[in-house]
Amino acid sequence: MLKNKKKIIIGMIGLIVIAITIVALFFENQSVETLSKYGSRGNEVTQIQTKLKRWGYYSGNVDGIYGTQTLNAVKYFQRKNGLTVDGIAGPATLKAMGIYNSSSTSTGSSLSNSSNVNLLAKLIYGEARGEPYTGQVAVGAVVMNRVKSSSFPNSISGVIYQSGAFDAVRDGQINLAADTTAKKAAQDAINGWDPSYGAIYYFNPSTATNKWIWSRPMTVTIGRHRFCK
Repeated sequence: MLKNKKKIIIGMIGLIVIAITIVALFFENQSVETLSKYGSRGNEVTQIQTKLKRWGYYSGNVDGIYGTQTLNAVKYFQRKNGLTVDGIAGPATLKAMGIYNSSSTSTGSSLSNSSNVNLLAKLIYGEARGEPYTGQVAVGAVVMNRVKSSSFPNSISGVIYQSGAFDAVRDGQINLAADTTAKKAAQDAINGWDPSYGAIYYFNPSTATNKWIWSRPMTVTIGRHRFCK
């Protein structure tokens, strides 16, 4: 009788251990999908605050605490970038900010090597130095959107050096050394921020002579550049 009781107790303990293990694994897997929202703390919140502050959406302290200011800044970013305005830094919002967790795979991660960043930065510097920071990122985003499109080469260098694609290549400004701002803009574009709203072309309305480019559907105007599809 005593032996049977011991077997039952041991069996129950085993079941409890298994149940605890399953629950722990569940929450471990869930943590990958954890969303930063009001009340959250940690490294991801710090990344969000840092990027939003750099882009002019956030003016508070970079303290890793998702408070009211961070909430309002995220809503502002979502509203300006065509995202659902809920104040939660979910997958779509984080992707738009160029923030990926360790399990994420993306085109940006495979393209984010130093040679690609430097080349894209040089193009941005040649094409858009003096433009607002958002406009510089948008120029980089146009390159990234072309890489993703089946109508263009599938690499950053291929897109940039495609014949007749960019004035900076044609007039040699691609060979100028990019500044820190252009390098940051290139990294943000590669990471997935797209203030051009999916544009694959842009032009300066004050100097454009190509009638065809005026026929393209406009997505946004930033500084002196009009972005279009």
